[in-house]
Amino acid sequence: MSRTRREFLQQATVGVAVMLPLGIARTIEARAKAAGTTAVAASDFLNSIGVCSSITGRGETLAGTIEALTYTGIRFIRCGLEDRISVKDMIELRKRTGARIAYGLLSGGTDLARLIREARQLASADALLAMEGNNEPNNWGITYQGEVGGRDKSWLPVARLQRDLYQAVKSDPVLKDYPVWNISESGAQTDNVGLQFLTIPDGTGTLMPDGTQYADYANCHNYITHPSWPGLHDNQTWRSASPGRDCPVDGLYGNYGRTWRNGFLGYSESELLTLPRVTTETGYPVGGPVTEEIQARLFMNLYLSQFKRRWSHTAIYLLRTRSNEPAHHTYAMYKMDYAPKQAAHYLHNLTTILADRDTVSAPGQLAYSIANQPATVHDLLLQKSNGTFALVLWGERFTGGADKVTVDLGARHATVKVYDPTTGTSPTQSLADVGSLALTLTDHPVIIEVAGS
Repeated sequence: MSRTRREFLQQATVGVAVMLPLGIARTIEARAKAAGTTAVAASDFLNSIGVCSSITGRGETLAGTIEALTYTGIRFIRCGLEDRISVKDMIELRKRTGARIAYGLLSGGTDLARLIREARQLASADALLAMEGNNEPNNWGITYQGEVGGRDKSWLPVARLQRDLYQAVKSDPVLKDYPVWNISESGAQTDNVGLQFLTIPDGTGTLMPDGTQYADYANCHNYITHPSWPGLHDNQTWRSASPGRDCPVDGLYGNYGRTWRNGFLGYSESELLTLPRVTTETGYPVGGPVTEEIQARLFMNLYLSQFKRRWSHTAIYLLRTRSNEPAHHTYAMYKMDYAPKQAAHYLHNLTTILADRDTVSAPGQLAYSIANQPATVHDLLLQKSNGTFALVLWGERFTGGADKVTVDLGARHATVKVYDPTTGTSPTQSLADVGSLALTLTDHPVIIEVAGS
């Protein structure tokens, strides 16, 4: 996990994007919604929900991990060579829970042959999600082909290893169609080896050649709190998921726009908006104003904000307190004895309300709108395979207060149900023949369920 941001802060001195005033932008958005918003498959959102876990390593047990994933509805695990998990256990996890594995070199790993060999077995069992490069080479240096790299030394060995990983995956007949996720903390490069790009463009002047291919997806550890942004804030998860320079934590811009350590230029802010990206670690530890209750609400919002802001997969650190890292218990959803914390309970409620295993090939539209939508209220329209819409609204008022909003559903609907995952999995309201409803939002999601036409 990203334990320090270390003394370097993001620098924002170039590439200012043209932005509309907030009021005008929200008016345009509201009008577009009134014309009809196209839903996203609920299963796509659910598939984005992941967690970091050693499965059967570091004191974790297969039975405990299976039970935790079954209860929370988490659909992928991020792990790697350092976790020392048998392929048999990972395949069994897939069979018992449906969860897939994002498998990587992780901290200091360089054994490409083993990674490829084990990934092939996972792929053959339909248990593989993606391949990942090194974990935070700024913290965990590597030795590759006899050269020491990462940390405060040259990052050329890190770059060559990631290049070779990409080539090994894409040239393998079993693995070639699986995505490769980049290293994490590319913003910490000491020298400009081009890891702020998925493929190095022509004419960038990096130490690695133009055209070098590293990954299919950018990879960040945009924890929703940071030494440069401590405490609780309104829009805590929304701002942390921003792809632009306004992100106050260790985000996409500081790793792929202008690197946070030495300011090497990468993608423009307009390019970052659509750059394929994943988060392989994020979270917020319990402590100070963040109780287990607040953490649980933050985690639900975190998954939603990440998905709405185009992170295709998000892994929270950490599933269960590890035996070799007991100090990290403040991050975990489960205690060392597998007793669930509030975060596990609320995630169970959220995924149960939205539960859907099938996909929607052509999602429908719902002409909803939220008049004068506050800056701390966000929305995501999902649709289940049975046609039911799930309009998720979440409030981000973590400093107190509430937002009262009226949701216009665009037409009258025979049945509308409202769910609050902080109270359970049953509707808090069941309404008949309704075209709009008033809600009060604070610091967690509510779900409006509308039958599809």
